[in-house]
Amino acid sequence: MTNNIYFIANWKMYGSASSLNYLNKLINLSKLKKYRNAKIIYFPPFTLIQSFINKFKNTKIHVGGQNCHHIEDYGSFTGSISSKMLKELGCKYVILGHSENRIAGETDEDINKKIHSALNKNLKVIFCIGETLKEKRKKITFSVLKRQINKGLKSIKNFNNILIAYEPVWSIGTGVIPKDKELEFNVSKIKRIISKKTRYKLPILYGGSVNNKNISNLKNIMGIKGFLVGSASQSSKKFIDIIKKTIN
Repeated sequence: MTNNIYFIANWKMYGSASSLNYLNKLINLSKLKKYRNAKIIYFPPFTLIQSFINKFKNTKIHVGGQNCHHIEDYGSFTGSISSKMLKELGCKYVILGHSENRIAGETDEDINKKIHSALNKNLKVIFCIGETLKEKRKKITFSVLKRQINKGLKSIKNFNNILIAYEPVWSIGTGVIPKDKELEFNVSKIKRIISKKTRYKLPILYGGSVNNKNISNLKNIMGIKGFLVGSASQSSKKFIDIIKKTIN
């Protein structure tokens, strides 16, 4: 595993053509030697992917898709996009297993098929896992994470293109983040589960209400190699602040 620190900007269903103007400062930051280990990846809405790729041409910043269909090629699936289409656009990454999609009905089996599809097209996968507040209160976090990992990564042979994003569902968009010991404990559990599947050290990212105020604390959590940032990534000032506070 490299010394890279990942900064994932998940824009969800936000953004317009005018949003491209906000990216100039990020491009300038990415060119500085001090931040050479910062792996910055944007996940805009599908409508903006091509514009983002054009904007980041000749930079170190990558672009990915927020989801993909489990069929990797073309097909009669209205409103969907395949891993092949993402790859043809120039995407390097895709987010799979996000809790918002799980809540909408996406199953572990669905996610597993999508991961296979993405890997077959040489996309790197940001694989999201995390427990709900109800599951946390029932003290079954470990069994939930174990199930999500084992079913989501079923029959995967090559783990080189997979990153794990631990996102407690109860933390996303709430402003509430896990306590330090709880987060370190859960990250260590995730590593233990993965170690039974592969010797490769998958990067573990944290997501859930990450902002420029709590990042100074989050960056000190052992075992975390980056952050999946939601609303704060839509502000170039806040996102740059997160990167600077993490690396400084």
